[in-house]
Amino acid sequence: MSDTYVLVHGAWHTGAEMEAVADGLRAAGHTVHCPTVAGNNPGDDRAGTGLADAIASVVRFIEGKDLTQVRLVGHSYGGMVISGVADRIAARLRRLVYINAFVPLDGEALNDMVPSHYVTMFDAVAAANHNAVTLPFEIWREAFINDADLALAQSAYDKLNPHPYRTFTDKIQLKQPLAALALGKSYVNCQQDTALPHSLPWHPRLSERLGLFRLVECPGSHEMFFSNPQRLAQAILEAGRD
Repeated sequence: MSDTYVLVHGAWHTGAEMEAVADGLRAAGHTVHCPTVAGNNPGDDRAGTGLADAIASVVRFIEGKDLTQVRLVGHSYGGMVISGVADRIAARLRRLVYINAFVPLDGEALNDMVPSHYVTMFDAVAAANHNAVTLPFEIWREAFINDADLALAQSAYDKLNPHPYRTFTDKIQLKQPLAALALGKSYVNCQQDTALPHSLPWHPRLSERLGLFRLVECPGSHEMFFSNPQRLAQAILEAGRD
């Protein structure tokens, strides 16, 4: 049976960086879409784009293509986006799949869930770059893609784009807790992910906010979309099936 997946990228990415994983899902017979979220397209307003704009762009994408029974997948910052999308158009969705992703409470911002030294760094970078944030290569290489060699880490880093900082500081508005949504929910935990320190982990600290959920774990870093897309596609299939 063919299922429909929509893959929502994380900060600094576009939909293009999801395509290697999407190809693995397509090879299994599924339909996969990889939209680029508002704020990360070339020419988008990095200074003015906020979280509500990002969420609305994915709602428009799903509604514009009249997609239903969607397995909506969010990576990292994409967890903020899919949470807002689910709050607005749950009737079009079949399951939420979070990949080392943020799971917010109502009134919470992404920056509320990260270590204080990240917030300090982001504040400084945004102040110097018209409210857009980037990652220093050293952090990318050691904490985000620690399972790749240096050449792959560099080539992946070169694909990233400045990210609108308001999407990190805006507080999400949810009509009900995500745990209360009558949807299937899954959490993929890449076990060597140190983009958040293991003392402040993705799972179970954030995953348990989903209420009843399916846990799928696999070896790999935060950026398996680059470092091991085939293995990540397998984990998404395990997480997305009924």
